[in-house]
Amino acid sequence: MKLAEPIVGWKSEIAAIRRDIHAHPELAYEEIRTADVIARTLESWGIPTHRGLGITGVVGTIHGKTQNGRALGLRADMDALPMQELNTFEHASKHAGKMHACGHDGHMAMLLAAARYLAEHRNFDGTIYVIFQPAEEGFSGAKAMIDDGLFTLFPMDAVFGMHNWPGMAVGTFGVLAGPMMASSNTFEIRLEGKGAHGAMPHLGVDPVMAAVQLAQSFQTIISRDRNPLDPAVLSVTQIHSGSADNVIPNDAILRGTVRTFSDETLDLIEKRMHEITQYTSQALNCTAEFSFQRKYPPTVNHEREAEFCAQVLEQIVGKDRVDRAVQPSMGAEDFAFMLKEKPGCYVWIGNGEGDHRMAGHGLGPCTLHNGSYDFNDDLIPLGATYWAELAKQWLAAPAP
Repeated sequence: MKLAEPIVGWKSEIAAIRRDIHAHPELAYEEIRTADVIARTLESWGIPTHRGLGITGVVGTIHGKTQNGRALGLRADMDALPMQELNTFEHASKHAGKMHACGHDGHMAMLLAAARYLAEHRNFDGTIYVIFQPAEEGFSGAKAMIDDGLFTLFPMDAVFGMHNWPGMAVGTFGVLAGPMMASSNTFEIRLEGKGAHGAMPHLGVDPVMAAVQLAQSFQTIISRDRNPLDPAVLSVTQIHSGSADNVIPNDAILRGTVRTFSDETLDLIEKRMHEITQYTSQALNCTAEFSFQRKYPPTVNHEREAEFCAQVLEQIVGKDRVDRAVQPSMGAEDFAFMLKEKPGCYVWIGNGEGDHRMAGHGLGPCTLHNGSYDFNDDLIPLGATYWAELAKQWLAAPAP
């Protein structure tokens, strides 16, 4: 493993920043203290910062020894999750109901270490933008930054992202061309029937039976309408109706999520869900309101950039430690919005099985969105080395 020695020497210092951020988690678009820490740290290293894109976003600009007109962006997310931390070690969350349970604190730490290295050495030509993005956890912070002019104010040729991945061994990476993570979409169906006594169903119109029928019929979209070689998930996760054992209620609500790796498959699923809702509710004498919200598009790596990232990673950890055929995830990531605007690639860095956690960690597994999770600080030198090498080599390579 080939790590940048200065970054290795800064591990404890950067880890202390990471743990401070972990102890003070902030939710989407509330990352004021976090942004202060990021901007103050970057500026202490001579890196000018711009604040306010996407409300709380921070962008640092690092110019090389000369300007050749080329630039790229490296992105880390900043927000925490609205959940209770189960860990009790010293850097556990100090704010009830808020926790860095997805490792965004670690993502910031790796990018900070890389920024410091690049600013101190500047052994490259061109410009590197370090992007600290708010509101990844369901609130489209990447899109907010883009809408506020990210790629206009900071023109770049490509953009890259990275996420820690529990269960993958430390020192390993996952990368592939094409879909890396799925789209994220939600739906809600409101059914209106006619309430009646439970012993006299013929006097009413039962929205509960309509809800059950819909929940079952939706699965035929996945099993019969969709190409079985094109992955997709349709999950009804909520059915709300009724208030008493002997009352047929007036209404029912269904909610859930749809995940796909392509927009075409998503178009099909939404269309068929709408049709099934319309005709099933009519057949059962209910009225229905159907709403479908497209939240995050699929995270799709560009082929050239994925290959470039894989080659850089193999130089650092060796070919046997880079999984070029890693199984994509049905989870979602708003870095997808950036990849729709610019060429780029999103990789996973192994976070291990949780053995790194200090005494006082929760009893649960060290998995994402779990109250016992903690980022592995051993990743800081490795992730930062990757960021630095990727940036330098990308700027040095011939333009496509």
